[in-house]
Amino acid sequence: MTHQVPFHRLIASDDEIEAMVRTLRSGWLTTGPQVREFESEFARAVGVKDAIAVSSGTAALHLLLLAAGIGPGDEVIVPTLTFTATAASVAHVGARPVLADVDPDSLMLTGAEIERRLTSQTRAVLMVHFAGLHGDMKDLTAAAGPSRLVFEDAAHALPSSRDGRHAGAVSDGAAFSFYATKTLSTGEGGMVILPDREQAARARKLLLHGMSKGALDRYGSGSWWYDIEDLGFKYNMTDVAAALGRQQLTTLTARRSARRTIVDAYDSAFASHPALQLPSRLDEESHSWHLYVLRLNLDRLHCSRDAFLDQLRQRGIGANVHFIPLHLHSAYQRRYAYRPGDFPQAEGEYQRMISLPLWPGMTARDISAVTTAVLDIAEAELKG
Repeated sequence: MTHQVPFHRLIASDDEIEAMVRTLRSGWLTTGPQVREFESEFARAVGVKDAIAVSSGTAALHLLLLAAGIGPGDEVIVPTLTFTATAASVAHVGARPVLADVDPDSLMLTGAEIERRLTSQTRAVLMVHFAGLHGDMKDLTAAAGPSRLVFEDAAHALPSSRDGRHAGAVSDGAAFSFYATKTLSTGEGGMVILPDREQAARARKLLLHGMSKGALDRYGSGSWWYDIEDLGFKYNMTDVAAALGRQQLTTLTARRSARRTIVDAYDSAFASHPALQLPSRLDEESHSWHLYVLRLNLDRLHCSRDAFLDQLRQRGIGANVHFIPLHLHSAYQRRYAYRPGDFPQAEGEYQRMISLPLWPGMTARDISAVTTAVLDIAEAELKG
């Protein structure tokens, strides 16, 4: 029987399970003391003054933009090579997402590309640290200029750092995701970073219906009375999720190291093959290794990326693709008139990208099954 290797598998430690059980037994499930501690501990880990826990990375992006005052009439430059949440969050605050091409090596925005997309309506740039590699924020900030905001979509980037500063701490605001496959996962969840105190206070209010008090304050020893001070959302994180996040935060470095061990094995297996290109990287600290994105040198292969991926899946390897560029999706074509060919670098790289399984807990047998399958297919399809 073929050895099956899923794209991701949850490996919950006893400590993580016990942290959630303790919270369940405490009698408090919604936003409460665990969330407050998680926010404080996360802020210290990333090197910022404050962090705001929310229900998803998408909620984090939405609140980040709203609290920073992005709205109708504004344009926000977003890479086309990202998940829809990055650009859709811009649309949801009434602004226009202006898609941009990416560097063919790093797969991220560059200062030169930002300069090509700037208009008098450009209010902000939203950088995506693709696959977990910490992007060049200095380049982007210089290109954006002092009158525009620069934000980080750091959904992939925990715990990466560059020049001694963590992702999420080098901009006008950042959004993290704790989705199931992320390097720190609460199942669903996210975190907002806003250095401006007034903006952070607004985000905190908006995340729970615009209420002047949360449940912990209303049901505790204080007054039951509250006011709806703004029209907000239901974006708060639960204490159960925060308890899991707090425990994972203590093992974040170890789990990144486990991911790196798998990456090293992949690199070693694929480095010398003429049809395979390894992921871009800088140094040990600059990459969280949320994704391992292998690129196929299609000019050396008889098959397409899709055919290669189909063969991997037939062999039980849960490979995937991250991401279909936004300008190729019908919603972005219908709403903003984008078309295939608009962003040739992103489109060309997308056509040769495969994300391989990468999760702490992968065994030597799992890793061998992945590398063997990739190399077998590459050899069988190799030209010449």
